[in-house]
Amino acid sequence: MLADLSIKQFLAETAANTPVPGGGSTAALCGAIATALTEMVAHLTIGKKKYADYDGQMRTIAVEAATIRERLIEYIDTDSKAYALVMDAYKLPKETEEQIAIRNHAIQEATKEAANVPMRVAEEIGSVMETIIYVAKKGNQNAVTDACVAMMTARTCVLGALLNVRINLSSIKDETFVSRMKEKSDHLEAEAIRIETKLLIWVKTIL
Repeated sequence: MLADLSIKQFLAETAANTPVPGGGSTAALCGAIATALTEMVAHLTIGKKKYADYDGQMRTIAVEAATIRERLIEYIDTDSKAYALVMDAYKLPKETEEQIAIRNHAIQEATKEAANVPMRVAEEIGSVMETIIYVAKKGNQNAVTDACVAMMTARTCVLGALLNVRINLSSIKDETFVSRMKEKSDHLEAEAIRIETKLLIWVKTIL
């Protein structure tokens, strides 16, 4: 399992002359890092008298971020498995018309899943980005820059995952599926950029 590797091992696997882990798994890892930093800021706020008014909300955020972090960790491997399914589909026999039809169907279904996985990654971390603004503004101010790194890492996750969505869409013939996924991608990308910009503009006013 990729997620069980040490940091050095994961980086070595990424650097190797194999296609996985690649950008999709790395995007999921970025999302997991973003949620971990969000949890950290929440935990550094909990129990502090100065931030007592936000204690309950920070406890909730820490739990919810941990749950999303675990899902994103799973996607590190899920993304690589989805890619492997596409490669397996392309290896199917194509000697007869029946085999060609079976192979084409398998390729299309596997490619759809290869687009769905990074889309779910983008949606998962996208749901946390407004929360990152909250912990940056209301959480322990000694960790405000950690919250900003969480935001930038989250944006990288979204944009990276959506690139993987789009490259798979180019091979999918289902026009309804492609149109729906492109619309979602455009919305998630615009929101990620908007939310990150909002936080970075604010943080410059206090640093």
